[in-house]
Parts: sequence; structure tokens; C-alpha cells
Amino acid sequence: MPKMKTKRALAKRVKRTGSGQLKRGHAYVSHFAANKTHKQKVQLRKSALVSKSDMKRIKLLIQD
Repeated sequence: MPKMKTKRALAKRVKRTGSGQLKRGHAYVSHFAANKTHKQKVQLRKSALVSKSDMKRIKLLIQD
């Protein structure tokens, strides 16, 4: 059976940290900014870690 290809779209959106976790950006940032509070917008700028429940599925897709 051939090797599975990396999903490039996902690989561009996720980075691996030094400890092996996956770092991602937040959703809900690109538009409708007027409806969000300043606090929301500031917090959405920061990166977040991929949750443990999604980790196995995402690791298969990026083939790290």
C-alpha cells in the first residue's frame, strides 16, 4: 500500500511545538470585527494548542 500524502492545507495551518504539541490559530478573526469586543479580538490574535481529542486525527493527516 502506498504512503499516505500530507494534507498540505492543514500542514500550513498547524505548527509543531518543541514539546510535540500542535499549535493553531483561532477562528472568527477574519471579518465581522465590529460585532466583537476589543477583549475578544485581542484574545483571538493569540495562538492556541490543538485539543487532545483532535490530536490523533490531525497527526494522521499531517504525517509527522
